[in-house]
Order: sequence, then structure tokens, then C-alpha cells
Amino acid sequence: MPRKGLSAWRFILAFGVVSLLMDFVYEGARSITGPLLAALGASGAVVGIVTGVGEAAAFGLRLISGPLADRTQRFWTWTILGYVVTAVAVPFLGVAGVLWVASALVIAERVGKAVRSPAKDTLVSHATAVTGRGKGFAVHEAMDQVGAVIGPLTVAGILAVTGDDYAPALGVLAIPGAAAIALLFWLRSRVPNPAGYEPTPSAGVPDESGRLPRAFWAYAAFTAATMSGFATFGVLSFHLVRENLLPVAAVPVVYAAAMGVDALAALATGWLYDRTGAKTLAVLPLLGAATPLLVFTRTAWLAVAGALLWGAAVGVQESTLRATVADLVPVGRRATAYGVFAGIMGVATLVGGALTGVLYDVSVPALVTTLIAIQAVALVLLLVNRVRSSSSRSVG
Repeated sequence: MPRKGLSAWRFILAFGVVSLLMDFVYEGARSITGPLLAALGASGAVVGIVTGVGEAAAFGLRLISGPLADRTQRFWTWTILGYVVTAVAVPFLGVAGVLWVASALVIAERVGKAVRSPAKDTLVSHATAVTGRGKGFAVHEAMDQVGAVIGPLTVAGILAVTGDDYAPALGVLAIPGAAAIALLFWLRSRVPNPAGYEPTPSAGVPDESGRLPRAFWAYAAFTAATMSGFATFGVLSFHLVRENLLPVAAVPVVYAAAMGVDALAALATGWLYDRTGAKTLAVLPLLGAATPLLVFTRTAWLAVAGALLWGAAVGVQESTLRATVADLVPVGRRATAYGVFAGIMGVATLVGGALTGVLYDVSVPALVTTLIAIQAVALVLLLVNRVRSSSSRSVG
């Protein structure tokens, strides 16, 4: 255990509170990204491209931040910097006023995530070596989602009271953002070197070539496939409002419910992962295929059910996908691996966001058919490559 104290579980729980507060901020904003951009004149294609570019930035720029975190070993610095970018960008989104400024702020918020995520995931991964990869990442993700429920509900309430005024709804998110940054500095002072949690890994250090393991690349191929066939919530929420299935103020409520499902899915698949390994991930393409089949209808309850399945898929993506990387890659290259993995996810997410937005404007049946076909390919890749992890053998 690190010298200054905090057990591995307490470290995960404290970091979980930081993530809870920051999810309050950025998930509150993301819950209304589609309607906000639409109110500023965006088409379905623009919403899909902006949200897709944002997600691509959130993932793709980690190709830079991940290796830099490994090289500098300044994991706390990168984590804090990324959180600060997000905490500053979100409150200004409500007063942007014009489409290009709002679009830039949406992307900037995602850039903040790119800056912090490889370093943050590495910090958390050290503690999960003690608690169990699946359980540790799942509990962290579940706490994320408490904030992801509170944030959208807060935004929904303010929108309802103010008559859909985005400025106060997003401005109030500055408060949890400031609290998260303060707590993050405290946590760094208590545990300056979380690597102390990690036992000497059996894999030691990367091989002499410095290459990431072959199993990692097989796993990345599956992930790329399933993410390229996954719709963004921006397009989902655009559909809900455009088809008059829900009023604007109700969209964040649906998003909050999806985040609640996200937390439950993370806990369930994290528990299964520690017992059965990465084959648990077979559920991800199944959820990805079922989501558009339900969401892109003109029946409100079916669309809401599809949004909840979308939340379940995100829960798996944000917890079990990350846990598997920690098991496939040794400590010395882990931030780099998280960066590379996120870069692959980013390209796939950009494809998915743009594809979903463009096909939505062209043909909804073609959109649904295409996404289902992509998820079928992803499932085949997972089954053929038989990606394995060591978690079920090393953790009880």
C-alpha cells in the first residue's frame, strides 16, 4: 500500500467520488447536446458529425497523451489537467449562442477527457490489481454513473423551470466541477504514488521490442468493429425530439435512466469478468445491435427502451473493456496501451457517429440494417479470436 495510507478500495472509492462529480458536469451537458445543437440550427448529419468528432477526439488524442503519461510518469498532472479542461468548457456551452462555438465547446470537453483518461485509468488500474480488475473498474464506473444520473436530472429540472433556457442549466454545472478538482488535489496528496498498490507483475516489463502483446491487438480489432456500429446519444436524442416522441426537457431524464442502467451493467459484467474472463464481452455487440432496432422507431416506449439498452452497452464499454486492457498489458506500457486502445476506439466512434448521422438523414431502415450487420461482424471477431484475460485465474 502507498506509504500515506488509503487502502486500494478506499482509493477507488475516493477516485469514484471525483468521477461522480465530473460525470455530474459532462454527462449533464452531453444529455442535451443533440437538442442544443438542433436549437442552433444543426441538421441530423451535423449532430452526428460533431458528436462523432467529439468522441473521436476523446479517444484518438489519447494516442498522444497515453505515451506521454508513460514517458513523463506524471500521471496525476495529466489527470488534473484533463479534468480542468472539462470543468471550464461545459459551463460556457450554455451561452455559446452560435452553432460553431457550441460545436467547438462540445469537442473541447471531449479533448479534456482525452488528456486525462490514459493517466487516470492507469492510476485506477494499480488499485484494481488488489481488488480484482473487473470489480474495481465496475465500482468506479458505477460511481461515475451516479453523477451521470444526477447531472442530467438537474439539467432537466432547470430546463423545465426556465422554459428550456440552456444557460442556467449548464452554468450550474460549474459547482460540481470545482468540487471535483479540489478533491482530486486532496487525493493526490494522500496517495502520490498509486503504483505502490501493484504487486510485481508476472509479465514484468514489455518485451525488448517494446511492442504491445498480440492478444491486445486481437482485442482491439473486436473493439473497433463493435464501436463502429454504435450510435451516439446525440443522434438518439435528435430522433426523440425530431419525431416528437419526447419533449426536450424529458430527454435528459431518459439519459439519466440510461446512466442508471449503465451502472448496473458495469457491476454485472465486471463481476462476471473476474470469473469468466473477456468472453463476457459477447454481450456488447448484442446490445449494440438491439439498440437501433428499438430506438429508431416512431413509438415512444420502444425508443426509450432502446435508449436504456444503449446505456447498458456504454456500461460495458466504460468498465469491462478497460479492465481487459489492464490484464492484457504489463505495467510499464499500460498508459500507452490505454492511449492506443482509445485511439482505435476513437476512429471507430467517429465512423459510427458520422455513419449514424448521415444514414439517419438518408434512410432509417438502412441505418438499422447497417448497424446490426456491423455488430454481427464484431461478434464473429470476438468468437474467432477468443480474446482471453488472466483475471479469472488471478482474482477470486
